[in-house]
Amino acid sequence: MSRLLLTCLLFALGAPHPASAEQALRVMSFNVRVPVESDGPDRWEARRDLMVRTIHDARPDLVGTQELVKAQGDYLAKRLPEYAWFGTGRRGGDEDEHMGVFYRRDALRLLESGDFWLSDTPEAPGSISWGNLYPRMVTWGLFERRADGRRVYLFNTHLPYREEDGAARQRSAELILQRLAALPPEVPVILVGDFNDVPDSPSYRTLAGALGDAWLEAPRREGPEDTFHGFSGQAERRIDWVFHRGLQPRRARTLTDHADGRHPSDHFPVVVEFD
Repeated sequence: MSRLLLTCLLFALGAPHPASAEQALRVMSFNVRVPVESDGPDRWEARRDLMVRTIHDARPDLVGTQELVKAQGDYLAKRLPEYAWFGTGRRGGDEDEHMGVFYRRDALRLLESGDFWLSDTPEAPGSISWGNLYPRMVTWGLFERRADGRRVYLFNTHLPYREEDGAARQRSAELILQRLAALPPEVPVILVGDFNDVPDSPSYRTLAGALGDAWLEAPRREGPEDTFHGFSGQAERRIDWVFHRGLQPRRARTLTDHADGRHPSDHFPVVVEFD
């Protein structure tokens, strides 16, 4: 059989072919750092346009942000008109930090969204448990791809940061997995966030016991493994994770974009492409 005939036969039978870049689902996790004047040369006004450029150039379909306040979210959305965003302040309403989720309107349709708090009363906005100093929460969305109708969940969170918060991070991980377990098993799930912990910690082991770590599983990795750098550009810890269920990561990157000595945030964003 000639090569041309074989190719035609395989095409007619619907043989699989490598996924193109357009078919991939590109997801970003980005702690944007709240706007505080004490950051001086790294304050929001000095780095916001670099953040816009970083997101624009990476072209993610979905972005889970942490430490986002409404003014930041609105600024990014105004300068990235291809994106829409949603989220609730961690105390309820529009105040304080959001786990804001951005999505490309031309690529995805938002079907459902919601929030829950990492506490003993997860439906109560602003609720605090387990010794946390501040409310901690999850913002989630169910999306449908416009190209093929496939659906995917994105869950986005930010866990407490203190060394003594290990038990709270563990309880948070357990609650998140309880929520994920209640979802339709046929719909893929992506969990992103600033987990303020390191791999092999109890909270990481809890999540990794049920979900895949995209950074470890991706056959192609680019950039430093660690993500928190405190505006120094020298990352110290891998605390920004992308977990998944029902998808196959094919490329994972940490983005180290910078200009004129400035970085868009004190975290490197993580971008994962899924087949």
